[in-house]
Amino acid sequence: MRTWTTADYDLLESAIRDGRRLMLLRGGSEFVVIPRALRLVARRETIIARHPITGDEVRFPLDEVERFEVVK
Repeated sequence: MRTWTTADYDLLESAIRDGRRLMLLRGGSEFVVIPRALRLVARRETIIARHPITGDEVRFPLDEVERFEVVK
């Protein structure tokens, strides 16, 4: 499990605030999503996001995310 730094949280929070897309890597698969919130769900920090094409809500527990990048 990866340890997230304060810089990682700052990037994630700014992407949520500004509505910028994230590229997430989880389980070897890439996902591009629009993050909406970072919440505790069942005692796990979870990125709540929307799929940019379908608008469906998707959730990514932070402890399952291998890495992320803010897409410009």
